[in-house]
Amino acid sequence: MTTVERTVTTPVPQERVWEYLHDFSHAVDWDPPTESCERVAGDGGVGTQYRNVSSFLGASTEVLYEVVSMDAPHSFQLKGDAGDSLDLLDTITLAPTDDGGTAVTYRAEFKPHGAGKLAAPLLPPALELLAQRVASSLEDTLRSL
Repeated sequence: MTTVERTVTTPVPQERVWEYLHDFSHAVDWDPPTESCERVAGDGGVGTQYRNVSSFLGASTEVLYEVVSMDAPHSFQLKGDAGDSLDLLDTITLAPTDDGGTAVTYRAEFKPHGAGKLAAPLLPPALELLAQRVASSLEDTLRSL
């Protein structure tokens, strides 16, 4: 399993950041490899499902994410299923900052299986680069809320 984690801060209050981020369909705005992300079931809470299409390592991959835990307005967790190649677990945690803004920690765990194991040696360096791009984009997007 490969894990990447980044924390970004924004002057935007936690409640507004929560409203935006816990609707995972907004990933298309702040996650650079995301080509599309749509809610396909649920009301936004636990059990809600999102279909995400992302481009990574030169290929488009469809992932079905499901919200598996939610502690509003502090954290939520999504489990992703990329079929026969990869399982994902994304955890987004929010904390207020002393100046009234928000610190957002995004942790992504990648577990290749089946055919995905062939690409496993490429994952750590590629994911570190990707994590930097996601953190920068997330910070810019949150500042514009």
